[in-house]
Amino acid sequence: MTHTAFAIAVAGVLIAGSPIAAAAADKAEQGAALFTSQKCSMCHSIAGKGNAKGSLDGVGAKLTGDEIKLWITDPEGMRAKTNATRTPAMKVMKLSGDQVDALVAYLSSQKNK
Repeated sequence: MTHTAFAIAVAGVLIAGSPIAAAAADKAEQGAALFTSQKCSMCHSIAGKGNAKGSLDGVGAKLTGDEIKLWITDPEGMRAKTNATRTPAMKVMKLSGDQVDALVAYLSSQKNK
């Protein structure tokens, strides 16, 4: 393969991957908006904004997307599984599947401590 052909092939892969990266970024942005609109910062904080007792800084590096999803959809089950003792206990949120996915995308993007 020539250098030109290789460069074209790489560019094609990068261009094809762009919509996926953009969709993931859009989903995370939707999740950030939901974090605000659902008033998650009453109990949790990110980047120093919100309740420091429930810091979610670095949560994306600590938990998998599936674990984050379980905390959102089955907080009592995750509380028991992890022996969490923080009070008050997290309540089940009434969210659509798309909203849960958006919050998971946002929280999964929180990799820095």
